[in-house]
Amino acid sequence: MTLYARFAAHLDAALDTLVADGILPAGLERRAVTVEPPRDPTHGDLATNAAMVLAKPAGTNPRALAERLAAELGRLDEVASATIAGPGFINLALTDDTWRAELAAILDAGDDYGRITRAAPFTVNVEYVSANPTGPMHMGHCRGAVVGDALANLLEFAGNKVVREYYVNDAGGQVDVLARSVHLRYREALGEDVGGIPEGLYPGAYLIPVGQELAREFGDAFVGAPEAEWLPLFRTRAVAAMLAMIKADLALLGIHHDLFSSEAELQAAGKPAAAEAELRARDLVYDGMLEAPKGETPEDWEPVELPLFRSTEFGDDQDRPIRKSDGSWTYFGADLAYHYQKAATADALIDIWGADHAGTVKRIQAAVKALTGGRVPFDVKLVQMVRLLRAGEPVKMSKRAGNFVTLADVVNEVGKDVVRFTMLTRKADAQMDFDFAKVVEASKDNPVFYVNYAHARIMSLHRRAAEAGIDCPRVPDLSQLGTEELALVKLAAQFPRVVETAAIAREPHRIAFYLYDLSAAFHAQWNVGNDRPEMRFLVPERVDLTCARLFLADAIGQIIRNGLAIMGVEAVSEMN
Repeated sequence: MTLYARFAAHLDAALDTLVADGILPAGLERRAVTVEPPRDPTHGDLATNAAMVLAKPAGTNPRALAERLAAELGRLDEVASATIAGPGFINLALTDDTWRAELAAILDAGDDYGRITRAAPFTVNVEYVSANPTGPMHMGHCRGAVVGDALANLLEFAGNKVVREYYVNDAGGQVDVLARSVHLRYREALGEDVGGIPEGLYPGAYLIPVGQELAREFGDAFVGAPEAEWLPLFRTRAVAAMLAMIKADLALLGIHHDLFSSEAELQAAGKPAAAEAELRARDLVYDGMLEAPKGETPEDWEPVELPLFRSTEFGDDQDRPIRKSDGSWTYFGADLAYHYQKAATADALIDIWGADHAGTVKRIQAAVKALTGGRVPFDVKLVQMVRLLRAGEPVKMSKRAGNFVTLADVVNEVGKDVVRFTMLTRKADAQMDFDFAKVVEASKDNPVFYVNYAHARIMSLHRRAAEAGIDCPRVPDLSQLGTEELALVKLAAQFPRVVETAAIAREPHRIAFYLYDLSAAFHAQWNVGNDRPEMRFLVPERVDLTCARLFLADAIGQIIRNGLAIMGVEAVSEMN
């Protein structure tokens, strides 16, 4: 049990004692009670709001309750002092031995330090990427892919069972356009001069091998055939080829999904119709007229009766159609059926969407709430686009024009880990610039470099210690560590709490932020030794002190590795 979990248990025990003594009534809700670092570290090591949260429902004064609770907590061997601040916050200062014990706990737990185990894990379905299967991955997809994958890793580390899913939009008109584009390349592979690619088709050279493969397999059988004869086949083959390309691109980022769910298969199985029937049974779908478009009404606009979902009952500005006038499903109609299908096998759903989909969040959340009766929480994380810069100038991307920057191009240029780490250095809903020069810059301003440099420095210590003939016991004398070193331990011990709060907020970027702060503190401690030789990590004439500091450095390195693993990044052992 890590330090914050242990003190949460200590606090629970102290509250139980107050209940037994009649100071507090039984059955008070404690979910809002926290144990966390105080905002001002001079106030102590831990702080709790327990008295502030529980005083009102208990019918008592917060400060009076804080005094009783502080007295209970102050009896703990690990607590040096328990003081009251303001109207009733309790600040705890822990003994140095408590922090030394936590340092040993970090290395005892190793790769599992900060990992949460649950007796009954929640199953969380995380759907991310879900790019249309019409070409290779480009950098417009990259950020959502990394955020989704890191979030899945984070939720798993926090004790959940995670299903990573990709929704294949293979039933829309863009897939027919893809099939026609491949048919053009098929004819070209058979020797026909197709000239320029017609407007509206995909011009990318990535479709040439697909057309060549179809030419080898079918010869000229479909050259002059009516479209109805070849379109279904070419659509299926083209989507399969694009998915293979997408999976290969994602693998370059270390991303692998558990499920690839097909929209076409979903519709063929009648899932949208089943969802519609379920919603009609609850009077949440009715046949009605759409409102005329706002502003100037088109001359050819006519009111048409359509099946509408009552999304206004859930905060939307108008009810939404689930079918088109020709009877086919709208994107919304297909999406609500897809989410209904996912909700049947998960305790919670999370979708990672581009910010351009912000307008559809409320209605799909309303539909999922309606279909599941609110049983399955559904969260949508919006991810802003990334602006690529080279030499300070924006790199333009246009998939339709066929001149876009592929994800593979970027990974091959700067590396998987640089791409992944960089995508997590800002909140997902904040704008981001990806500057090809800055992401590989060796400076403090580049978090990718700064964290890796800390880990590489730590790894170098053992090589240098071996060269100096220093041989340390498994657990050295940690009493050698003083106030400055223990400040590092206090920051390192926050990692389990960061994991928990990041998982609750569904914000994997918090891990990157924390690793940067931890690395900065380590570098600062390292740099102290430049001016004060006795503060260096390696002091050959004082082996006991050196071994204690190596132990400390190893613990920092372990946490950096654990955090990077959540981010899907490999720790660097050497830097040239």
